[in-house]
Parts: sequence; C-alpha cells; structure tokens
Amino acid sequence: MSAENAIWASLPVPAFMIDAGDRIVDVNSAAEGFLNLSRKAVLGQPVWDQLAIDAPIEPAFERARAQGTPLFVNDIDVGSGNRAPLQCAIQIAPLIGSPGVMMMLLSPRELAGRMTQSHSVKSAAQSAIGMAEMLAHEIKNPLAGITGAAQLLSMNLAAEDLELTDLIVAESRRIVKLLEQVEQFGNLSVPDFKPVNIHDVLDRARRSALLGFGAHMKIIEDYDPSLPLAYGDPDQLLQVVLNLLKNASEAAPGGGTIRLHTYFEHSFRLRRNDGSGHSLPLQVEVIDDGPGLPEEIRADIFDPFVSGRENGTGLGLALVSKIISDHDGWIAVDSVPGRTVFRLSLPRVPKQSGEKESN
Repeated sequence: MSAENAIWASLPVPAFMIDAGDRIVDVNSAAEGFLNLSRKAVLGQPVWDQLAIDAPIEPAFERARAQGTPLFVNDIDVGSGNRAPLQCAIQIAPLIGSPGVMMMLLSPRELAGRMTQSHSVKSAAQSAIGMAEMLAHEIKNPLAGITGAAQLLSMNLAAEDLELTDLIVAESRRIVKLLEQVEQFGNLSVPDFKPVNIHDVLDRARRSALLGFGAHMKIIEDYDPSLPLAYGDPDQLLQVVLNLLKNASEAAPGGGTIRLHTYFEHSFRLRRNDGSGHSLPLQVEVIDDGPGLPEEIRADIFDPFVSGRENGTGLGLALVSKIISDHDGWIAVDSVPGRTVFRLSLPRVPKQSGEKESN
C-alpha cells in the first residue's frame, strides 16, 4: 500500500473523493461505516444521492471547485438513507493535481456531545441515588401509616366522602412507586458481561411488549442476520429494550409501528480523553412513528426526572442511559414528528476471551 493510500485508509473521519460530475470516486472505511454501505456499492453514485445534508450546500460546493478554494461548514445535519442524521462539521478542498476533483471530510459532533452528556447523566443519577437511599426508608414508613389510616377511615365514611380517602391512598402509592424507581439506580448491579445474541434479547422484549403494554402496536423486525455476538449483561440489556419499547408504545396510545433495526458499523469507535478507546460496532435502533419528543426536553431526555408525558417519572430513559454507560456503550436519539430513533452502540465479544477490547 502506498503512503497516500495508507493515509486515506487511516483517516478517522468519513472521507469522500468526488469527481467533476459530483460522483463518488472513492471513500475510506469510515465513510463506509457512516453510509452503512460498501465502497463498491457507492462508487460512481451521485454524492448528493448518498448524503442527505440539511442545507443548500451544492452552490457553495461548486464555487469552491471553480475557485480552487477550501470550504468549511460547521454544525450541519448529515445523514443517509441508512442512518439518522448526525450534526457534523464539513471540510471540502480541491485535490491538488486533479482538476475538478474534490475531497470532503465529515466530522460528526454528536458523539463528543453525548460523551459529555453521559458524564452529566451519571452525575445526576448518582445524586438521585444518594437522595433515594437517604430518604426512602424515612418516607416509606410514614406513607404506609398514612395509607393505612386512610383505608380505615374509608370504612366509616359515606360514599360521597370516599373520593378523598381514595385520593390519599392513590397518591401515597404513587409516591412509593416513584421512590422505588429512583432506588433502581442504586440497586443496579455491575453488569455480568458475557457473549449475548442481541437478537435473542430483542425477541424477548418484543414478545413481552406485544403481550402487555405494546399490544396495540405493530413491531417489525429488521435484523442483520450476520451480526456477531455482543458483550454485555443480557438481563440489563433486556431492561433497556423494554424501556425503549414502553416509551414508544405510550407515546402512541392509538397504535403505531415500531421497527427494531440492527446493523454492523465497523468504523464506530469511542475515544476517551486519554486517547484510549474501544470499538462499538453493533448498532441497535428502536424506531417509532409516533409524535416525537417535545422540543423543549429533547436535549435533556436522558436526565433523571425529565419526562414528556403527564405523570411521567422521567426515570426510564435515565436508567437506560446508565445501563448503556456501564456497558461502555453509547446511546443517542434523533426525533422529529413521525420518526423517533433511539440508537444503541454496543461492543462485540472481545477477541481475547475474558477481556474487553481496549484499543
């Protein structure tokens, strides 16, 4: 391999070589992962058919080509037919010595933002844990007494007064349920890592949902049958998928469709501040056609006590985020009315038995 080809293949961000007719003449491995398509499948294809860019970038692209100057565009949504959009910085430059040929690099920003948010979520979750462990016992005991007293009072009340005691009992039970959900953060054990067939987990969750809270929904399987085994705790991953299915089902009380989509993205890696990192090639998407997340909470949806539903506790997605973080994975969401995608990125079984991949 020549030095030029080695540099091209080693670029850590999606890179495209585009000819004078705006057709793709080469892509690197990171671009294959971004498009979820092979190099062979995209060569010769119009670049604007393969990339969905949320801005009228073509005129500026043509000016950069005509003038032989670079072009930089920040904070723009870029997607494809096989993935939800990511916010990216785009760098475009002419290829020296090849008239009309342009090179385009995409630098997704969503990952860095979610890593920062992940630390914030874990910190907020730890605060919730401390609060629950300190107060749960002291609160639950008086609530039990209040509930019992209300039930005793109701035995001697007229029918028209029972509404008040029923309200006391119902609200006391709701508070106890909320405390129990907060306590899940503290009671969640360290993941028991083992090889996991993620499709078995998805099937278990799908069957459970269709028999209960998701009986009014249509759940479609869209699996990559060649997906290798994941590395994680099957019970905790099942809890994650069940929570995502429950959210999607509750967002569409009149019914709707949920699609469970899996695929392999070999170029997806999570980097830490110290430069170390690991690969997260296994992608699981839970896609629904509901109303979407409210815009005012979209950026904070994984924080504890943030909910878009009336009477929602806002703990389900915070728990999901904590479990995925404990798996050294990554979770992201993209939501517009009619399409919400929760994407889980998980590690595969490490090459060396009993050790997680670290480079």
